[in-house]
Order: sequence, then C-alpha cells, then structure tokens
Amino acid sequence: MKIIADTGKCVGAGQCVLTEPALFDQSEDDGTVIVLDDQPEGELVEKAREAVHVCPSQALLLQE
Repeated sequence: MKIIADTGKCVGAGQCVLTEPALFDQSEDDGTVIVLDDQPEGELVEKAREAVHVCPSQALLLQE
C-alpha cells in the first residue's frame, strides 16, 4: 500500500496530522500535507485509511 498526496487539492486542514502524526506533517510555508511514510505497515495502515476518509479536500489516496 502506498499513500499518495495531491498537494494541489490539499487545503491544509490538518486532519491527517491529527489522525496519525507518524505518517503526516504539514508544510510550514502553506500548511499542505507532507507524507512522512508513504508505505505504512501494520496498524499504521488502518490509520492511513482513516486519514484518507477524514480529509475534507480528498487530497489523499491509498494505492493498494
């Protein structure tokens, strides 16, 4: 599984970071998503799915 982030769609809401700070951060410049670990394993896979679900701009995608 791979996390793909579309920074063009990202509105900087930070829901991904709140869901799992081990996987996501935000740019200090514009607040857009930074993926820290694009290939999560174990319990982080479920957290990645949750982050995709709560993203208000649908800027995150999981590629299985």
